[in-house]
Amino acid sequence: MSIQLNVLDGPLKICGTSPKTGFYRDGSCRTDENDHGSHTVCAIVNDDFLSYSKSRGNDLTTPVEQFDFPGLKDGDQWCVCALRWKEAHEAGVAPKIVLHATHKNVLKIIELDMLLPFAVDLPKNS
Repeated sequence: MSIQLNVLDGPLKICGTSPKTGFYRDGSCRTDENDHGSHTVCAIVNDDFLSYSKSRGNDLTTPVEQFDFPGLKDGDQWCVCALRWKEAHEAGVAPKIVLHATHKNVLKIIELDMLLPFAVDLPKNS
């Protein structure tokens, strides 16, 4: 497997392991041609985003045992679809993100300038 890059052109870091996230459920927002939803934004989900996602037809809070999915809660880190994050941004409910764990392919859908204010892993300007 080739090295996958984050939006800052560094190696893609792990997004979340409890619960284990990613299209491949390996903790990473890595992607390839099989990931049609582009599960590439490492988001720190919150109640507003989870409610919004549910209202759009993707309930991320209800456990699904057959997929070993415990359901998400406020504060969990999860690889969300780039288009869903962008929709949430437009609706005013975009969650914070971890740029070092957000895949570079996101930049095909969302401009970096839109992501930066939501980053939790960059130093703040004094």
